[in-house]
Amino acid sequence: MSAPDGEKRFLYELHVEVEAEVTLAAASHPEQAADLPVSEWLFDPMEAESEEIGLRGLLDAVEVLEDDSPHG
Repeated sequence: MSAPDGEKRFLYELHVEVEAEVTLAAASHPEQAADLPVSEWLFDPMEAESEEIGLRGLLDAVEVLEDDSPHG
């Protein structure tokens, strides 16, 4: 059956992509940017933190789908 294999591959690629985005979001250190004057912000720290939270939720959802996907 090609559908489960295709689904597994899609979920794997999605997992890798989202994990990379989470890593980038965490590396931006929004907590440090919040200490700077607003005029020096390269991004809104609250928005960056919110995005990281959303990405972590998406990563959790992908992991659940991977666990539920058929293995055959």
